[in-house]
Parts: sequence; structure tokens; C-alpha cells
Amino acid sequence: MESTTEPEARERLSLELETALLRELKQSYDDINAAYFRRALKPATIELGDAERYLGRWHRETRSIEIARRLVLDRPWGVVVEVLKHEMAHQYVHEVLGVLDEKAHGPAFRGVCQKLGIDAAASGLPIDPGSAPEGETRVLERIAKLLALAESANVNEAQAAMNAAQRLMLKYNIDSVGDRAQRGYGFRHLGKPTGRVSEAERRLASILGRHFFVEVIWVPVYRPLEGKRGTVLEICGTHANLEMASYVHTFLTRTAEQLWQAHKKSRGMNGNRDRRTYVAGVMAGFDEKLSNQRKVNEQEGLVWVRDADLGRFYRARHPRIQHVKYAGGPRTEAHAEGRAAGRRIVLHRPVEGGPSGGVRLLPGKS
Repeated sequence: MESTTEPEARERLSLELETALLRELKQSYDDINAAYFRRALKPATIELGDAERYLGRWHRETRSIEIARRLVLDRPWGVVVEVLKHEMAHQYVHEVLGVLDEKAHGPAFRGVCQKLGIDAAASGLPIDPGSAPEGETRVLERIAKLLALAESANVNEAQAAMNAAQRLMLKYNIDSVGDRAQRGYGFRHLGKPTGRVSEAERRLASILGRHFFVEVIWVPVYRPLEGKRGTVLEICGTHANLEMASYVHTFLTRTAEQLWQAHKKSRGMNGNRDRRTYVAGVMAGFDEKLSNQRKVNEQEGLVWVRDADLGRFYRARHPRIQHVKYAGGPRTEAHAEGRAAGRRIVLHRPVEGGPSGGVRLLPGKS
């Protein structure tokens, strides 16, 4: 029987979610105030608005920050937090620095954003590297072609192409850092927010941080439509390195699942009891393979020293970083078989055009 109170229930749920959302935004405000502004900001009112022309706005007269509902509902939580930081920077300029005679995005505001690692763009959106500098575009084109060659049915040829792509990326990063070339940095969030991070996901994050020239960190997020908190992987780096790491993340996630399905079929298994252990083994095996290749590169004189400028960008974005050690899962037969499968993975990629006609390593949305 259809309930006549169902619309009212939905409305109450919507109100409950909105109340929880405002509470979460207020908590984020307090956290940002402590981490970035050293509690210099006098707490402001947080409210939601239905404006279409802007994503967030600082109202000096009413001492309130308005966040657009469409932003919260349509964009990932990481974007919402970046907009909130942007508006708090406006509050800081007005109330702490006392600068009232400049344009909204004038020198004082840009200076605060630069110092604190906050996006100063008028839109308030997080920095999207967008079109890469010419040098990074060229190296991405060459890497894409090498990864296309890595699809070869000849195992040795495929492996050689993958190694060549890694070596090219390594040499490019070594040269650009050594030459003190101007490198712009941005960030991306990879994967879907999750309530619990698996060993395989942590190993994949470690692979990106150790081998693909990005800084990685697990950051808290909020899921407004569910009223739940979660965690998502953030990577920081240059456009080229973000592009490559993003692709590797998607490639390994899909490949590990395909390997598990093939493993199940070959063993005549029905359930997924050993899936997490097997996939963690896949990531461990691929990490081992990359580490062995890194030793070969080092013997050839290609030694990577971390990018100090990226380190400063990363620490500005995350003033309070906690390092936590996690014990791995059981090293069962499933883990060993996954590890062996991971060591056989060859990173490959057919050449595809991006939305603007340029090379894009990241696969299109399915």
C-alpha cells in the first residue's frame, strides 16, 4: 500500500541531510581556521544559497559565508572545501588584515592565498592544470606512444616499451627539477570516497607516491546525499605527473579486478572471500616490479631526488600531516598468487585524443 506520508518523509530526510551538511561545513570551517589561519578568524555563519552565478560568497556585512547548494550536490567534497577556503581567505583579508580598499581578488588576497596554498582564482575552484605547458604536452605524447607499444603481444617488446616510458618520465622530471624549470602544481582526488581504505588501496597509493612523482595523502570527505563521512586519495604534482598517476590508478584498479575474476574462473570459485587479499597481492607484486626497474635506472645514473617545490606546495595544502603505519593482511596462498600476477602486469595504453585534441592518458568515463 502506498503511504500518503512519503513526500513528507522525503522532505524531513532532506531537512535532516541539510542540517547535517551545515554541521559538517561548520566543522570544516573550524578545522581550516585552526590549520591554515591559526584560529585568527572570528567564527562566521555558514549558510546555503540557491545562487547560480557563484559557488561561494563572503558577506562582510552579515559576517556569513554562503555556499551554493548546487556546488555541494554536483561537485566532489574536495571542491566544496576549496571554495570554503577561498571565502575564508576573503574573510581573513577583511577582518584580520583590515584591507577594505582593494578589489576582491587584489594583491592582499592573492598574497594570503599564495602563502597558504589556497586557490586565488575568482571561481574559487581548485586548480585544474587544464592545458599543460608545451614541454609537458610533448613528454605526454611520447609516453602515450610508448604505452601504446606496450600492448604488443610480444612480452619482451611490451615490457621494453613500458620500461622506456618509465625511464622517459623519470628523466623528464630529473631534468626539469635540475634546471629549476617553472613547474605549476595542482591536485586531484582519485577514486570514489570510501568509509574504509583497504590494503590494496593503500598499496596503490604507495605505488603512485614512490614511482610516479606525486605526493599522496588520504583526506577526509563528506557525502552530503548520504550524510556520511569518508576518505579519498589526493595526489599533488605537475600536470604531466597528475595525468600519468591518474591513469595508473585507473589502470591498476581495473586490471587487478580483471585478474581476480580470471583467477576465480580458473579455480572454479564462486565467492569473493579471498578477493581483498588477492588484489592486495597484485598491488604488492606490481610495486616490486617497479622497484626492480628503479634499481636498473639508478645503475644507469637516473636517480630521482624529490621535488622540493612540490613538497612546499603539498605542505602548504596540508599543514597538519599525520603518518600512520598499517599492518598488512594475512600472507595467504591467495596473496602469493596475486603477487605473482602483479609482477606480470605490463602498463600499457593505446593513443587517444583528449577533449581538446591533445593527448590524454586518462581513460574516458564509462
